[in-house]
Amino acid sequence: MGTEKEYTPLSGYIMLVFEFLIMALAIWGLITLRNPMFIIPLALGLLLVPGFFFINPNASMVLVLFGDYKGTVKKNGFYWVNPFFSKKSISLRARNFDSEKIKVNDKVGNPIQIGVILVWQVRDTFKAAFEVDNYEDFVKIQSDAAVRKLAGMYSYDNFDDDHEVTLRSGHDEVNHMLEENLRNRLEMAGIHVIEARIGYLAYAPEIASAMLRRQQAAAVVSARYKIVEGAVSMVQMALDHLSKQEIIELDEERKAAMVSNLMVVLCADKDVTPVVNTGTLHQ
Repeated sequence: MGTEKEYTPLSGYIMLVFEFLIMALAIWGLITLRNPMFIIPLALGLLLVPGFFFINPNASMVLVLFGDYKGTVKKNGFYWVNPFFSKKSISLRARNFDSEKIKVNDKVGNPIQIGVILVWQVRDTFKAAFEVDNYEDFVKIQSDAAVRKLAGMYSYDNFDDDHEVTLRSGHDEVNHMLEENLRNRLEMAGIHVIEARIGYLAYAPEIASAMLRRQQAAAVVSARYKIVEGAVSMVQMALDHLSKQEIIELDEERKAAMVSNLMVVLCADKDVTPVVNTGTLHQ
């Protein structure tokens, strides 16, 4: 497997002066001296023209001579190389890739829609140019493959175990796993993964409404649990306080009635309408 190597070309400005001199000499000889031999420097000047090129900041040029990789120029500027070199420009800038929303099954088989946002850049121009056919398409296809693998490793959500890492709750761990997966896949193409994270996550339309009702039911049950837990504590506090202050002596039957009334008041969904008892506790 080959590796990237730096290539130092000639300055384009020096060769441009040389080019002008050759062309001027050829034109002067053909017009003034009418000597057909000056066609040779004219042809040479035209032959040198394809060797000029320039590189912008954060760009590179891969140079190949008849199938032989000669090196990569990364320093920006104006240069000249052998005109028989084939040149391929590769950008070294960081790029964003927002994948299409794909439909996959999560760990427990629920159909979900998921998309990834990837920030990447080319680090090894040799691998990007020669190890894969098209490195940009390679990034897209491998990103989809990594997302499908990630979705099969985690469930979208878990209503039974709050400690389980899921796609919805385990952002840091899930995104870290996605980055590592993509780094391993894209390394062969000379691609450096700067950041990868889930950009879109939702249940598939056919089960979205059912899962929403399940989430709502789970939320209601959780809320009810907290309400009942708090109500029981408040009733216990009330009974203990009454007994401690010796405000009233309650037998077991009256305690049961008081507990029932307090639980209704504290756990009711709507405001409770108070009823004033002007008689005894038994009336």
